[in-house]
Amino acid sequence: MLKIYGRADGINVRKVLWLCEEMSLPYEREDWGRGYRPTSDPEFQRISHFGLVPVIEDDGFILRESNAIIRYLARRHARADLYPEDLRARASVEAWMDWGVSDGFAGLRPVFLGLHAKTPEFVGKTELINWGIWHWTRQLQRLDADLARSGGPYVCGANFTVADIPVGMIVNRYLKLEFEKPELPAVERYYEQLSTRPAYRLHGRNGLV
Repeated sequence: MLKIYGRADGINVRKVLWLCEEMSLPYEREDWGRGYRPTSDPEFQRISHFGLVPVIEDDGFILRESNAIIRYLARRHARADLYPEDLRARASVEAWMDWGVSDGFAGLRPVFLGLHAKTPEFVGKTELINWGIWHWTRQLQRLDADLARSGGPYVCGANFTVADIPVGMIVNRYLKLEFEKPELPAVERYYEQLSTRPAYRLHGRNGLV
């Protein structure tokens, strides 16, 4: 059985849990990371010396990095509806997934760590947090424009794909954290569309930031 290492409230672990729920994929999970056993523990280091969650073990195969895990699981279980076989359709999916760990995430990090997690290195760093709000908002405005132009309802068009998982987690965190935001009507519609999916309500829009 698939084993997932990582705390269920972590944004990157929740991506993997969301996909497993979408695919009705059984798994076992162990809590590791902030608030639980530290990933510096030798037991975890034997699994992954990178010391980050999530990590999965699938029939002896160890894999880290949430987006890589999502792609692997969709491919492993032949879910071309979630991760297309067509070259161009797949490239579009991967572009959004890359956005979710690059520009889409860059501003999120200082805002979340400074305003919500209260990580000492970020608390009181007003200039950095304000930059994060500006950059993150600019990226969400671009997402809003793209959704408005394409008509969605998902980031790659009419169908839900694995691209929506990292994007959907970023949108949830953006809308839930308290700071001044512009109106983003297409993003709001997208958020409500995702919320029709039980797996997103369980692991995305589930009261966690």
